[in-house]
Amino acid sequence: MKIIPAIDLIDGQNVRLSQGDYNKQSRMKKTPQEALEFYAGFESVQRIHVVDLLGALKQEALESNLVKELIGQSSLPFEIGGGLRSLETIKQYHKIGVEYFILGTRAITDVAWLKEAAELFPGKIFVGVDAKENDIYINGWTENSGILIDEYLETVEDLNLAGIIYTDINKDGMGLGPNFENTARVNNMTRHKVVASGGIRNKADLDKLESLGITEAIVGKASHNVKFWEGIK
Repeated sequence: MKIIPAIDLIDGQNVRLSQGDYNKQSRMKKTPQEALEFYAGFESVQRIHVVDLLGALKQEALESNLVKELIGQSSLPFEIGGGLRSLETIKQYHKIGVEYFILGTRAITDVAWLKEAAELFPGKIFVGVDAKENDIYINGWTENSGILIDEYLETVEDLNLAGIIYTDINKDGMGLGPNFENTARVNNMTRHKVVASGGIRNKADLDKLESLGITEAIVGKASHNVKFWEGIK
């Protein structure tokens, strides 16, 4: 199982939200720089997942200077999400060394644009499918897109994507475990690699996801707890 620790940013600070609620944020003990140094010590950490939370709301890249600094600090590949609504923004992040790009809102509502992005950066685009039950949410998880997961996956099946990042919003940041059933269901719907995200607490959760055919998982709040890493190389 490949672990992808999350560093979520607001005003340069390392924070976590509960269920995507911007009014329920908590600051992590480690700064982004300290967290990155810690994660780099584990073989199973394959990438670093960075989210520009305010960028997601304001639809623009707000943390590019800090992201550039973090990339300079580590040899690990980075994936970035939050506010990537134009090819110009993707190119801007690519220029500073970001390797993978997480596209959410516009990728959900404008598949023609997603196709263009995937052709420009083949195998480098992850689509963030953030859902409550079967409904995909957009705009920083504040709005129901009116699009269902199964319908959407059919429309992107033939694109050259890096994968689908599936997040159960109701599980995210709650420490109650991921939605195993829906994660497995999404994985069985598509040929694309499905990355689990949201609610992962411990190695047991990772092992169960692996038994369901999931090979990568984004870990947020739990990754800041030293106990999470016990038994993980």
